[in-house]
Amino acid sequence: MTGWPVQSPRRSRIFGQSIVTSMLMMLNDTLVILLAFAVALLLRAIVFDKIDHVVGLAPHALIGAPLHVGYLAWFVLSYLLVSNRYGLYSSIPLTTGWHEIRLTVQASLNAGLLLCGALYLVGDLYVSRVLVLLLIASTITLLCARRIIWRRSRFRQFERGLETRNVVILGTNHLSSALGQHIEKDYRLGYKLRGYVVAPDCVNSFEVPGQQILGGIEAIRQLTRQHFIDEIVIAEPCPTESVIQLVEEARELEVDIRSISGYYGELTADTPIEYLGIFPVVSLHRRDPRTVALVLKRGLDILLSLMALAAVFPIMLAIALAVRLESEGPIFYVSERIGKRGRVFPCFKFRTMVKNAEQLKKDLAAQNERDGILFKMTNDPRITRMGRLLRKYSLDELPQFFNVLRGEMSMVGPRPPIASEVAKYELEHFRRLEVLPGLTGLWQVQARGDASFAKYIALDTAYVENWSFWMDLKILVRTAEVVFRGTGS
Repeated sequence: MTGWPVQSPRRSRIFGQSIVTSMLMMLNDTLVILLAFAVALLLRAIVFDKIDHVVGLAPHALIGAPLHVGYLAWFVLSYLLVSNRYGLYSSIPLTTGWHEIRLTVQASLNAGLLLCGALYLVGDLYVSRVLVLLLIASTITLLCARRIIWRRSRFRQFERGLETRNVVILGTNHLSSALGQHIEKDYRLGYKLRGYVVAPDCVNSFEVPGQQILGGIEAIRQLTRQHFIDEIVIAEPCPTESVIQLVEEARELEVDIRSISGYYGELTADTPIEYLGIFPVVSLHRRDPRTVALVLKRGLDILLSLMALAAVFPIMLAIALAVRLESEGPIFYVSERIGKRGRVFPCFKFRTMVKNAEQLKKDLAAQNERDGILFKMTNDPRITRMGRLLRKYSLDELPQFFNVLRGEMSMVGPRPPIASEVAKYELEHFRRLEVLPGLTGLWQVQARGDASFAKYIALDTAYVENWSFWMDLKILVRTAEVVFRGTGS
């Protein structure tokens, strides 16, 4: 794969998951507090200034000097430190929303007391006390509203099956069954139970549904790939040696491992207790997703898709009209594709084939020029004249900017396969489904004319294992070159 730097998938990073996540949450709260300060200034100017003039209160009782930037910075810093101490910036969400709201109010009040203490110590009598009170009240209101909205939006996503974490439970005893039922009944936990794995040296009877037993711990690598496992929860005691070996394998597979609290005290002596619903657990291994890079990638997807749709909207109207006039059938071709972690989504394209293209494909199977499970042939009779032009310059894929905007696809990533292709995948092929599918990728810019399915998979796998934000930018530049040369198919 010449021209592209290949890096180790286990490269070291300066910031771990918890640090980066905490920093992003702190930045979010800082922006909310600055907004709360603006609201406090507005309320004082609109309401309390008028009251002061009407009632005739003493100077500075209400409309004293505005809060100095140093005091505001101290208030923000105080809130962040207190909130961090309360665990509001933990990568694991708190158990209940009301508990989170209570801690948010408490942290805001404590930060307000520290601000008042600072004003008292420096003897600053000219700062508006009403402005301070309004700042504290606005901060409490806006921060609580932000956390409530965030939680409710997350719950709506979980209810729709979006952004959930796939989990398997190691163990088949009574506790394993209770934990599995708890996960299945409460979608707000954000988990999807994939099944149970038999623990090594298991002597207990199986108390979980037999059809949900996926296999033994020795098959964990295969199960992780096939079921896109995010986390393994140990609910039945296993030999310590087996757990250590499992943790080592989880590091390679990038899978989180947590255990019911109290099982492995020698491995989790300094590990804080978390909660999976009502069950206390401790973390044995937590992977390090590239949070900042993923945020940048999603931001770039939204920005570029909006810009592209605005720029090509007249072109899309002209294409839609041409497709409709040339041949019978719908303007758009909508096919169900397999996206990230096996999620099915509707993929939009301009129709480039005749109406009964799928039926004709069976008759043309013997003329397939691709090895493996892909289908391609020169001078495909199913493609219309307009379709050939659209494919040559990749114009048929313009509607997929809507998929990018909806979060079903990314600008860069492996192309989304259809279900019949995925059904024929071997174990190593599932690796390419661990990221969002894209409009373009390594294969499109390096080996688009290569008929080898092995090359196709190799490039997609290389992208998944070595992905970075800068690699995406390079692929986008190369894609622009390919499109303008008209080397599509």
